[in-house]
Amino acid sequence: MTKPAEIAIRTASVLGSNMAYREAGAKDAPIALFLHGNPTSSHIWRNILPLVSPLARCVAPDLIGFGQSGKPDMAYRFFDHARYLDALIDELGISSAYLVAQDWGTALAFHLAARRPDFVRGLAFMEFIRPMPTWQDFHHTEVAEEQDHAEAARAVFRKFRTPGEGEAMILEANAFVERVLPGGIVRKLSDDEMAPYRAPFPTPASRRPVLAFPRELPIEGEPADVYETLQSAHAALAASSYPKLLFSGAPGALVAPEFAGQFASSLKHCAHVHLGPGLHYLQEDHPEAIGRSVAGWIAGIEAARPQLAA
Repeated sequence: MTKPAEIAIRTASVLGSNMAYREAGAKDAPIALFLHGNPTSSHIWRNILPLVSPLARCVAPDLIGFGQSGKPDMAYRFFDHARYLDALIDELGISSAYLVAQDWGTALAFHLAARRPDFVRGLAFMEFIRPMPTWQDFHHTEVAEEQDHAEAARAVFRKFRTPGEGEAMILEANAFVERVLPGGIVRKLSDDEMAPYRAPFPTPASRRPVLAFPRELPIEGEPADVYETLQSAHAALAASSYPKLLFSGAPGALVAPEFAGQFASSLKHCAHVHLGPGLHYLQEDHPEAIGRSVAGWIAGIEAARPQLAA
């Protein structure tokens, strides 16, 4: 059995700040770029990278303002993250990659793929961001027992987006790290497991990147620029022909299994893997299934490449 490469944590100078990233696998292997969401970091991929690194050079950045990356003084809007991610990709000399993404990482992946379709060797994604015409589309569920939970989640996120309330809840009370994160995982994280998630956000000022993301969610046409950009990105996704792999958990949070199945069938070359019990942070509940599925998927695509080229 191939011994997985050690995971190294490195930093790169990017746009006057620095971005940290985890790296594993052979330098000459195809690259797999892992993109996390809010309020996590590359740490969330820690149990998945060793399973994929025998097949790919794994690169898992900490988004700017998250993990061990720098916290420059800026708004931390979606477009700021896209700008820093683009700069990191250029700095590392990555010309093509498999994208593996969850939560806001999916929005960044879709936006990147829409702008640079030749960059994408394949896209694996879960609990993805999409333009939501109404608040009912956020935490949408067809399961009657989940309706109250979905309504409660909508109420909380409305407060996050309300000036004053959001600051009190996320900056002062650290609710996204202490409540939303563990509330999106089926198993209970120990204090040792929570420590790396808490570490980047010790003060109210350090939590500004966490507050920014719920206010960027494209719901009911707002914010207009993010909504329109992700509409375009989803249109490009629907038209694309690169291989795709969509993971879902039950009941899910942003993506219910039934919706995931319908969404996968609406795309070209998209397989759907249902992981079983899961909420939002599926990497914490199903790292082995995700890692092995991504590894097998990449192996299959790479094996077919010479035939495709011929």
